Amino acid sequence: MQTHRSSQSRFPAHRAFVVQVAMAELGMPDSPLGRAEHVVSGQAAHFASWAELVAFIERVLAEVEEQPL
Repeated sequence: MQTHRSSQSRFPAHRAFVVQVAMAELGMPDSPLGRAEHVVSGQAAHFASWAELVAFIERVLAEVEEQPL
């Protein structure tokens, strides 16, 4: 895999997350269910809605941005 300098600056590691989404069960609403983890800090959270996922990501990124380099 080739890495480009421009993609490194556009997608820095301190802003990377792993998101796992579970498959919906038959007869259940299609709301997401999953887990997200911030790659650098290891902070993780389970979520049961897109709003919970976004809130977790925003919170972690705000904490990361506050830290001095």
